[in-house]
Amino acid sequence: MASYSEDQCSWRGSGLSQAVKNVEQVWLRCAEGSVEWLYPAGALRLTLSPRLPWSAMGPGESSRSPVSACIKPDQHWGGAQLYLERDGVLELLVGDETSSPAHVRCFSAMPGERPALFLQATPHQDISRRIAAFRYELRGDWTAQPSVNTDPISSEGACRPCNNTEILMAVCTSDFVVRGNIRSVETDSNLKAAVIKVSTTRVYRQKFALFPQSALLTRTGEIRTALQCGVRPGAGSFLFTGRVHFGEAWLGCAPRYKDFLKVYEQAKQSLMIPCTLVND
Repeated sequence: MASYSEDQCSWRGSGLSQAVKNVEQVWLRCAEGSVEWLYPAGALRLTLSPRLPWSAMGPGESSRSPVSACIKPDQHWGGAQLYLERDGVLELLVGDETSSPAHVRCFSAMPGERPALFLQATPHQDISRRIAAFRYELRGDWTAQPSVNTDPISSEGACRPCNNTEILMAVCTSDFVVRGNIRSVETDSNLKAAVIKVSTTRVYRQKFALFPQSALLTRTGEIRTALQCGVRPGAGSFLFTGRVHFGEAWLGCAPRYKDFLKVYEQAKQSLMIPCTLVND
């Protein structure tokens, strides 16, 4: 039988209990969650209607700023097609047994909109091994094109160095703020992203255990960024900030630590600092 999670962030159900010609209505009430449809049959209409106002989805966003909705299909996706429903028109997000299911699909929504996803089962003689599952996130601090794209985060402006104001705000509002060094840089071919291997000397803030402590009392972790930014290993200490996207760290501002200290101290002296670091 179909069931919601207690907070109505997630839904899990089976096509075996659903009439083939029926469209089941599902309401998802959070900014992030998951959907798992076992043995798909018939169709689901999923309405993204979080309890929080759109303006609360990201720091510094106005009530009129668009929100980005992103979908990450499970790597074993199959048995259904997922569409974005907008103004009565269906736009394909994920096909049945797509060749690149791990790719994130994003689209934008304006405040007041209730984006709907249409999940339609595709005919198969054997549905016993087919599961259509995905995770979703709604955030107000990413930029998505008005239509569907396959980038996890829009790369427009991603490689531009942050100015002093952006650096200070990043320290206050980011999901993670760490000081560390670049150990190596690898490529994530699925996400078309560079993976920065970081060894940290100080973790100021982190959402989830992004930089766990190892047996040697050091903390290491991975931060992703757009591949075209051309990040390379180099000497020196950096202050890494950014966002968590489907459990992965994505780079925001990353000034050299000595440059950050200069900006931070100047703002502190002029009483223009938006927040302070713990034990700075």
